[in-house]
Parts: sequence; structure tokens; C-alpha cells
Amino acid sequence: MEGASNGGMLYHEVQESKLCAVHCVNTVLQGPFFSEFDLAALASDLDSKERQMMLQGTASAGDFLSEESHNVSLGGDFSIQVLQKALEVWDLQVIPLDCPVAEPAQIDPELENAFICHLHDHWFCIRKVNGEWYNFDSLYAAPQHFSKFYLSAYLDSLKGSGWSIFLVRGNFPKECPISSSEASNGYGQWLSPEDAERITKSCNLTQAPPQRNNMTRQHPEELPSLAEADLQLLSDMEDEDLRAAIAASLMDSPPPPPPPPATASAEVSTPKTENKDIEEKTE
Repeated sequence: MEGASNGGMLYHEVQESKLCAVHCVNTVLQGPFFSEFDLAALASDLDSKERQMMLQGTASAGDFLSEESHNVSLGGDFSIQVLQKALEVWDLQVIPLDCPVAEPAQIDPELENAFICHLHDHWFCIRKVNGEWYNFDSLYAAPQHFSKFYLSAYLDSLKGSGWSIFLVRGNFPKECPISSSEASNGYGQWLSPEDAERITKSCNLTQAPPQRNNMTRQHPEELPSLAEADLQLLSDMEDEDLRAAIAASLMDSPPPPPPPPATASAEVSTPKTENKDIEEKTE
């Protein structure tokens, strides 16, 4: 029988500023594989390629020729295309759950290994680790254990509440290749399943449910949620530092080349996969 990955430990990241996309990618991979600067570099590369494609198309390239990034906000919120590129580095594929190829996962989600959930500006992952399912939402102090039955009910309820869900398939890393001295990014932690359960129970007894600002109503109200243990957003000063760092990273990409002559232009559609418009369910 194959041994437990990462010595049976769970890797969890707690919310820092608006870096939930970073936390989501790292908990899918179960290790501190990416930083916000890594994702910002991927976003910059995507922006550059999109502008290049538009320049090769019609003269009316629209917003894609602006300096504003379409893949990362200055606050640190990343697009699904950035998450896809990050996970492709590890040969993982991100598939919308409503896609025909993902139909088996809709019927038997417990046979899969990971799901990514998104609504507005919040990302989190649900991941199978050593045969057990956990909710690695970064707004929670520890991973929340799911039974197989609860997993299916939870995903159905998320879909009913307007969440966009993506299936992640491929060969997941078995071990985190980062040494223990390098494995701390300030918001990541390794927990045993027993520690995660203890933290969860302690928080549920002593804390109020996590406040998600404008996301408070986005998780299904009929499903129990974990309490948040002393998780606060960074101060305004730290947020400003983050915005400045991401802006500086985006400025590293070269400016787009001048458009070709009008006679050489041809109608080309951009291959960018747009996120679906997600409507919140009105109660």
C-alpha cells in the first residue's frame, strides 16, 4: 500500500490580504509552491500574449491594448486563467465542472481529487488528501473534514448559490519538494488531521462564524461552516505594499509592439477563455 503523502500532514494557508487565489493554488498542490509574485508574473505574461494577439487582429483592439491588467487586480485578485497556468506547471488540468468531459465528476465527485470554487473575488479549494476530503478555504483556521456524502451535498449547494466550480485532474505532487526551512511563507502551516479537527472544534465552540465582508452570504446558509480563529486582513499599509509590489511586477513586462499596417491586418478572434458571468442567487 502506498504511503501517505507529506507524512500524512495537511498543508493549509490562512487568508492574507486578497491572496485567496495564491492560497487556493498552494492547497491544491499541498505545499507553498507559489507566491503572489509568481502568480503576478504569470498574469503579466498572459496580458502580454493577449495584447500581441489583438495587435495581430483588427485595429480596434479595445481594452486589451490598455495598460490595465485583465488577469490581476492591484489588490491581488487573479483570473482563472492565471490559476490554470500555475497548475499547468505541475501538469494539472483545470476543467469547468459543467463541461461534458467533467460529467463523471458531477455524478461521483468523491472519485476525483480536487475542486476549485470561485465567486466574485474569493477562491478556495476542496481537496482529497490521503483518501479523505477537506475544505481548505483560507478564511478558516484549519481544513474542514468532509464525508463523501457531505462533499456531494456541499458542491450541489455551492452550485445552487451561484459558485463557479472547476475540476482539477492530473498527477498531483506526492511530496512537497521544499525543505522545512523554506516551507514557511508567513501564512502556511502543516497540520495533522487530528490537529485540524481539534482546531475546528475549538473554533466552533469559541468563535463567531467567519465574516467575509461582501461574501458573507455566498456560502450556502444551510450548510455548517467553520469558525474563524483570529484571522484578520492585513492593515491598509500592508495592502498598499502588496498593490505596489504587484504593480511593479506587471511593469517588468515589455510594452506591446506597435500595431501592423491596416492593410496587413486580418480578423482574428482572441483565444482567451472568458470567465462565465456568475449571478448570485436571489433569496
